[in-house]
This record gives sequence, C-alpha cells and structure tokens, in this order.
Amino acid sequence: MTLLPTPTEVPGPLYSIVAWPPETLDSWLRRLQERLNVRGFGLPHLNVRAPFQTPLSSPELVAVCRGVLRGQAAFDVQVRGWKQVPGVIFLECELAPELRALHDRTLTIEPSSRARYDGPEYRPHLTLALGVLPWAEPLLWEAVRDLTPPVTSFRVEALSLTREHRGEVQELHTFPLTGPADPTAESAPS
Repeated sequence: MTLLPTPTEVPGPLYSIVAWPPETLDSWLRRLQERLNVRGFGLPHLNVRAPFQTPLSSPELVAVCRGVLRGQAAFDVQVRGWKQVPGVIFLECELAPELRALHDRTLTIEPSSRARYDGPEYRPHLTLALGVLPWAEPLLWEAVRDLTPPVTSFRVEALSLTREHRGEVQELHTFPLTGPADPTAESAPS
C-alpha cells in the first residue's frame, strides 16, 4: 500500500539561479523552438545552479543568495555549439574557470537539495528542446546541427533567482553583478 504524502511532505517549489541570454540569442532560440515545435523549461536561460529545494522562505533565500553573490563581477559566456543527449538538444556553453567558481559558490546556499547535474557534472547550456522522444531526436538533430547562433559569446551582468511551482517560473530577485567594492573609492558624504 502506498501512502499519500501529508501536507508537510508535499515538495516545495524549485529554485534556480539563472543567467538570461541577450535579446538577440533569446529571440533566435524562441523562434527556432516555435518553428520546430519544441520547448525547454521556461524561457531560454543558463542555469548557474540547477533547480533545488530549500526550507528557507523566499526572503531568507534572497538574503543568502545576496551574500553568496556579493562581489561577483560580470563575466562572459562562450557558446560552443549544439549538443545532444537522450531527450535533450541544447547549445553548450564553455565551462570557464570563472563560471565553474561561481557555480561552486552557489552550491554553498544551504540548506538545500543538490541536483544530479551540479558539482562535477555541471554543464552550462541553453536548452532548445527538452523531453524529445527517441524517434524525433534524429530529425531535430538534423534540423539544428548546422545552424549557427547569432552570437558566439555574451556578457552576463546580472543573475536571477527564479522559483518554479506547478509549472510556472517566476523571477524572484535580480542580482546585478557589480564586482568587488573598490576600497580606494571615496564614499558619499553622509
């Protein structure tokens, strides 16, 4: 006999930390999804940290993320090209040392669950198609493998904390990436 979860055991929302691609790449990916009749999960985005759960309230999580991301400078992402794994077609991005370090820092957000593709398995990407049926994979791959994205790199100047619950993705907070404070800069008079 299987017992239904009690209300306290119902899974909470999934949170992610994402970088949004520039408008040129975003609209190109969305038009391509529309033409091929495929979808990713939500709008095109690069997960800096894969979806996770936490018992923290949204304001508590925003505060923790603010601390983890404090001092993070803007960074560039290189788009490497199309990749295919079972059920997914995506644009793979280069895992530069700076992005690896940022990903590792986001894993310090606690308490939280850990996704299968976090840590050593982290592979930055922009999903074109998710949940692709095996019979459709070769057809979709043929349609995209030679396509060149409109940009091969982009600058990330902000990260967003998102929440998914019941199929809806909401942006909870945006964190501008300002870099470390300049200790030699003059402070504003009080």
